[in-house]
Amino acid sequence: MKLFVCVKRVIDFNVKIRVKPDGSGVESANIKTAMNPFDEIAVEEAVRLKEQGKAAEVIAVSIGPGESADTIRAALAMGVDRGIHVKTAELVEPLSVAKLVARLVAKEAPDLVLMGKQAVDDDCSQAGQMLAGLLDWPQATFASELLVDNGTINVTREVDGGLQTLSLDLPAVVTTDLRLNQPRYASLPNIMRAKKKPIEETSPEALGIDIKPHLRILKTTEPATRNSGIKVGSVSELIALLRAEPGLL
Repeated sequence: MKLFVCVKRVIDFNVKIRVKPDGSGVESANIKTAMNPFDEIAVEEAVRLKEQGKAAEVIAVSIGPGESADTIRAALAMGVDRGIHVKTAELVEPLSVAKLVARLVAKEAPDLVLMGKQAVDDDCSQAGQMLAGLLDWPQATFASELLVDNGTINVTREVDGGLQTLSLDLPAVVTTDLRLNQPRYASLPNIMRAKKKPIEETSPEALGIDIKPHLRILKTTEPATRNSGIKVGSVSELIALLRAEPGLL
């Protein structure tokens, strides 16, 4: 079985985000970046499937500028076999991501595509669902457990109020949630080996996909600052304060 795992370069989730003065987006210059945490979980699951003998090859795919090659290298250091970098400096919307990955799927013919349920920079949670629609493949989103057996895959997914288990015929698309696994740390020897693993470079133009944006960011604002706490001397004083200022809580 051949696996595709999609990885995205995002601003490190530990970094405090700052909005640009003109409100056109967030500051990204000279900011620490990392692999999208949900994609890291997808990489870990793909590598585990390979270690279990369920997969023969794992391919990491990333779409973005030249620096995205570092994200692919991070996946290679975790145990992925090779990478494909769709190089572009443009902002790529979820539908364009799905179209690009679908074109690569047609070329490479993987049996399973794993990707994070969402990217922590835009929180769209759309690319996986759109990819499944374009490929006309079964899909399971928000996976918290995954079992592959004889051409089928059983996926336990988190839903409101509990868990739902789906059985899908391969090929399929699965998006990963937080509780699926705990990603490993890449060892130094594996980081050194990753430098020798191949990364194929292509572009949207070479794949015949127009990535012209269809959405426009009108405004980006920071969350409202939280008011400081107020101490009251009694319950009656608290009730009087809430009556005077209903929006206090």
